[in-house]
Amino acid sequence: MARRDDTDELVVRARDGDGDAWARLVERHSGLLWSIARSYGLNDADAGDAVQTTWLRLVERIDELREPAAAACWLATTARHESLLLARRRGRTLPTVPAPREPEPDPARVIAARERLGMVGAALERLPLRCRTLLRLFALAPSHAELAAALGIPVGSVGPTRARCLESLRRLVP
Repeated sequence: MARRDDTDELVVRARDGDGDAWARLVERHSGLLWSIARSYGLNDADAGDAVQTTWLRLVERIDELREPAAAACWLATTARHESLLLARRRGRTLPTVPAPREPEPDPARVIAARERLGMVGAALERLPLRCRTLLRLFALAPSHAELAAALGIPVGSVGPTRARCLESLRRLVP
């Protein structure tokens, strides 16, 4: 697993023009970027464009990164943005098939679902900050490694910690 300070060092060295640091950053994070691009349903060419553009954005903005250790999160966010742009562009050029009309939702079910969501949200706010943060980031993190890096915890403790936090949340929701 890459340590946050190791990523920090690589970004600083890359910022200073160290080609080896750039190569290690690309080697370390390209798989993540490709998986993000693929998750948007992009073909090989479009996924490659999204990944390349993401690296280009880092080259253009590396001096603006306030927290070099967060480069992986920055790259993931940028890859999602670039992939979404390409997917939308591709969607505009492809013929669209009208979506099948869905039946009207049962108002009682909608109300019950909203009430349940409100209870979960309120229970989430009563959890300790560490659990709230972990559960919110878990929904957004591309991998356990990135989540562990963002939280500053070992990657092996993400699953067990998440399980404990979810159990605490379940106890708070009636």
